Amino acid sequence: MKTKTMLFTAVLSFTVLGLWAQTETPKTYTFNLEQCVTYAYEHQTTMLNAAIDQKIADAKVKETIGIGLPQISGTADLKDFLKVPTSLLPGEFFNQPGTYVPVKFGVKYNSTLGASVNQLIFDGSYLVGLQASKTYKELSQKTFNRTQIETNVAVTKAYYMVLVSNKQLDLLNANVSQLKLQLDQTTALFDNGFAEKIDADRLRVIYNNLLTEKQNIERSLGLGITTLKFQMGMPVTDRLVLSGSIEDVKLDKTAFNKDSTAYANRIEYSLAQTAIKLNQLDLKRYKSQYLPSLSAFGSGSYNYQNDNFKDLYDQSFPSVLVGLQLNVPIFSGGQRYQKVKQAEFAVKKSQNDLFQAKNAINFDIENSITNYTNSINSLESQQSNLNLANEVLRVTKIKYEQGVGSSIEVTQAQTSLKEAENNYINALYDALVSKVDTEKATGLIK
Repeated sequence: MKTKTMLFTAVLSFTVLGLWAQTETPKTYTFNLEQCVTYAYEHQTTMLNAAIDQKIADAKVKETIGIGLPQISGTADLKDFLKVPTSLLPGEFFNQPGTYVPVKFGVKYNSTLGASVNQLIFDGSYLVGLQASKTYKELSQKTFNRTQIETNVAVTKAYYMVLVSNKQLDLLNANVSQLKLQLDQTTALFDNGFAEKIDADRLRVIYNNLLTEKQNIERSLGLGITTLKFQMGMPVTDRLVLSGSIEDVKLDKTAFNKDSTAYANRIEYSLAQTAIKLNQLDLKRYKSQYLPSLSAFGSGSYNYQNDNFKDLYDQSFPSVLVGLQLNVPIFSGGQRYQKVKQAEFAVKKSQNDLFQAKNAINFDIENSITNYTNSINSLESQQSNLNLANEVLRVTKIKYEQGVGSSIEVTQAQTSLKEAENNYINALYDALVSKVDTEKATGLIK
């Protein structure tokens, strides 16, 4: 029996572990840039929290609306007077002048059931609050849009970093392949007495360095993909394969033109405008506190009294009242006036912030376009240098093979090609990042 129990436990454990392993199996995704951004919109933590903030703002609007709806409450109580209250009455009522006679008023048990309702009829602060709540909801939507833009930019830059690493790896693979062929040929020439050992050694040093650099780039590529998954909100244990390539990205120095009205496309400018609206509504709210407010109220109750608890609810004594309440502010020690002044200053500050936002955005646009244009020029120059370095290496190898060149010239040409490739990769990444920064600055990323 003990053996059967242990066998059953072992089988059950392996079954549970197998099911757990199946549920935890990493997923595989094949995405282009657009799909990466879409995934980030749906899974990135900041995006999820921004969506929750929108729901909070919507609930806040409904809460504010509820202030103007009828406010209904009910009450119930039960009292047991262990000692019925006693009052002293003048003795004249009992033919005992000059004395006070103790008399108990009331009964042992007392219970009341009631309900009350209050309805706001007019309150200037409430009306302004309704307007402000809608503007607050608008602010939450714009904040959500800003989070989308920031997520888009972060994912796009991480995506481009992976594409650049892939491109760098392609160049290195091609370089390693041709250098391996050249090394094999030089080694064969040395073995047959047609080349010196130092010629093969020089090439082997370069070849080993390229292999080390290739390994470093492969590890950097893995880190780049992990960074992209993190920016997307994807579990880093999942597998992500990019379907796009660097050739799909269009880099055109004439793609962006300086536009004096481009600042209006930026979400930061729109947020600054909304901030002014909120401060203006705040000012309006403080001014409305000078106005009177009016509300209606009503209540009804049933009172039950008896000396015997079992007979308490046999007879009721109803009470109903309705009324109006008018509150007229007269003097608050200057508090309302000072609040109005503070709100006026807040409006002026937000107007200054709007001007500063416009100025900063215009500067950002001009600066980003200039950087983008410079980066494209640099990329074109480095592309030309790379082509030239490849041509120099090709000619140098031919001269060496024909016996009219030296191995040192081949080594120098190989080193120059490697340097040209690194410069090209750096220029390519700078151009891609400048492109994203310029798209953000000009408001093209929405």
